[in-house]
Amino acid sequence: MKRIVLIGSGNVAEALAPALSGLTAQGYALIQLWGRNPERTHALADRISRPWSTDPSELAEADLYLMSVSDRAIGELSERLPFPTGAIVAHTAGSISFEELSSKIHHRGIFYPLQTFTAGRAIDLHPVPLFVCGEDTETTRTLTDLAHAISDQVYPSHPEQLRQIHLAAVFACNFSNHLYAIAQQLLAQKAIPIDVLRPLIAETTAKALEASQAADVQTGPARRGDIPTQERHLKMLADHPAWQQIYQHISNDIWETSKKT
Repeated sequence: MKRIVLIGSGNVAEALAPALSGLTAQGYALIQLWGRNPERTHALADRISRPWSTDPSELAEADLYLMSVSDRAIGELSERLPFPTGAIVAHTAGSISFEELSSKIHHRGIFYPLQTFTAGRAIDLHPVPLFVCGEDTETTRTLTDLAHAISDQVYPSHPEQLRQIHLAAVFACNFSNHLYAIAQQLLAQKAIPIDVLRPLIAETTAKALEASQAADVQTGPARRGDIPTQERHLKMLADHPAWQQIYQHISNDIWETSKKT
């Protein structure tokens, strides 16, 4: 039975904890949650009936440690925690290398789920792509085996590739959601409910996923080179200069991209 300690109590840890706690039949035991936030760590541990701690001296001895903490905390925390010699320590970030983990750790790796996680939203990890890599063959194999126990989509990777995947995810997820938020605020200015955009958002997403290239199904005034409409939109955004810049930059890029297709 491989013993696992999950480090962290944020959104990613909240998604991983239930999945890891249900792997007894596959030969894994989640033996402890360790976190810096007592309230969140306690609440998450209670939810899956596991021991927990916030004291580095109480870190349980395990075969594998998954660090689901902020990118900024990975280096400092991995240096401070007393990991056993020979244990595998992997972080769950896509934007940094396993070399950000303390050099005192002999078996470092990455265990990166490509999904957006929000507190309170349950996520089925089976369809979520899980990217794994390690600095040695045994670490990679161990992380790959664990990933297969959680997800139906497991991909071997390396840090440079993961950074590119993370960058793409920022555009596809974080930036698109921010644009949804701007659209919602624009509608709210005229007391129009966001519901009117839901079918449009759903079809836009479905169309982009079904196309071989999302650029092939691009529509709108920028794609058509409709300058009068764009100018009217920019005037309507006069009270929001930051949104004007976003509109202008994206419209210009759509037009330049459309000329190449």
